[in-house]
Amino acid sequence: MSAPVFLGDPEELADARPGTTLTVRGREGRHAVAVRRLRPGETVDVVDGDGTRARGAVVTAAGDELTVQVEDVTREPEPRVRLTLVQALAKGSRDEDAVEAATEVGIDAVVPWQSERCVSVWAGPKAARGRDRWRAVALAAAKQSRRARVPHVADLVQGRALLPLVEEVIAAGGSVLVLHEEATAPLATAALPAGEGEVLLVVGPEGGLSEQEVSELAERGAAVVRLGPHVLRTSTAGPVAAALLAQRLGRWG
Repeated sequence: MSAPVFLGDPEELADARPGTTLTVRGREGRHAVAVRRLRPGETVDVVDGDGTRARGAVVTAAGDELTVQVEDVTREPEPRVRLTLVQALAKGSRDEDAVEAATEVGIDAVVPWQSERCVSVWAGPKAARGRDRWRAVALAAAKQSRRARVPHVADLVQGRALLPLVEEVIAAGGSVLVLHEEATAPLATAALPAGEGEVLLVVGPEGGLSEQEVSELAERGAAVVRLGPHVLRTSTAGPVAAALLAQRLGRWG
């Protein structure tokens, strides 16, 4: 059975070496002690969310603190091509489902997008609460899938404010791929960065993207692509596309 993963203090993990100890505190420590009921001698992984993983044995588990003696430390390099999911807000929990599954697949960052046809609206304080919910979902999914890297969840992007981000990625040599059911070009053959760079994967809401949104994205260099022969829900389109891209980029080799 794989060792459970907990998010630790990045400063402590930066100095972690075999033989040193780490302490997992607060909510993470409480979850380890009270929910997972870990006991001395059990093996756990402590990560910093940015690629560092320390594996070790539990020394003490009490209250909201878990102390771990480090046995091994690995530092995963950043991916050469960064995968970012631009996920339109969706009703219910479908957008959170997309974030969860895309994190398990291996997405590197998520951008919440208030597109034209979004039924769900993040206004005022709701924007911060929504972002924090997505961050919690991404963290839980990263831990469940045993990742050392937790996807960054950005602040909400409103409508046409997405266009400058698209221009920035294109100017830096990256690719922007817009999923659309009426596109003729397949995702499987879409151009990807030759070396280092970023792929921005844009997924619309339940009602899809408007003609104007698709046109404006394409005018700025985005490729409008078809995922496959079937129309997927907004909750599944992004994760499926991310999985196909991960395969093409050699992440699942």
